[in-house]
Amino acid sequence: MNLYLRYFDSETLVKSVDEAIDFLASISEIGMNPVLEADIRDYAASDVYYPKRYKIRPRVYFIIIKTEASTMQDFKEKKALRSGPDAQAKERVASPVVQKLNIEQEGWYEGTIDFKRVLMVPGTGKFQYRDAHFVAQVKAMSGLDCYNRIVDHLRQRVDERSQFPSAKGKNFSFRYLGKAK
Repeated sequence: MNLYLRYFDSETLVKSVDEAIDFLASISEIGMNPVLEADIRDYAASDVYYPKRYKIRPRVYFIIIKTEASTMQDFKEKKALRSGPDAQAKERVASPVVQKLNIEQEGWYEGTIDFKRVLMVPGTGKFQYRDAHFVAQVKAMSGLDCYNRIVDHLRQRVDERSQFPSAKGKNFSFRYLGKAK
């Protein structure tokens, strides 16, 4: 496992923790100390693959990223992305929400959407976002088609600055009512 380190324009890809500590010690602003060194060693030895960021002073950090890239070029081109059994399983299996949205079953659907609607405040003439709840029964081919029809309908009737949630999020739900006659 290699480590990528970056502090502003200074960056490196090292093969050991000792090389990483030497790199950080060469930057005077970081102020390498035994506590920081021990924390970096713990991070490198752990099973955590998330990038780690260390605060130097307010709004100034350096980062460390574990990678399997052997060269800086590979790291920059993202050729050595971590691909364990968990990552492969996630690629193959779509989330249940997406699967449910894409099931094609022609008929009537009841869709519920919570969105941010832009409304004018009468006293001031200024605009503000307000939470809006909308329920409609539509004839559609799938849950995603139901979402698209509802959003198309609303876009024609509300201010164009209104914000609509994703069909995959918690602010949209639907249920199948039955066959279309």
